[in-house]
Amino acid sequence: MSLQDDVIAIIAEQALLEPEDVKLDSTLESLGIDSLGLVESIFAIEEAFDITVPFNANNPTESDFDISSVASIIAGIERLKAEQA
Repeated sequence: MSLQDDVIAIIAEQALLEPEDVKLDSTLESLGIDSLGLVESIFAIEEAFDITVPFNANNPTESDFDISSVASIIAGIERLKAEQA
């Protein structure tokens, strides 16, 4: 599975959806993920990819990690992984 597939699987699990129901332009809100689900998703992503998501990710004006859509989350994870390399 690719990084994109893994992220979509994690988000789908949190939203109680099938992965094919999660689109790149979906927002977490549109998928029914509330603030607790967001925290659980972030923890699952950090564990799956061995990264640390900035604590202020839910405030895009203060964070480089954008959680406004599935695609932006994937881009943020890719950037954090690249910075680790």
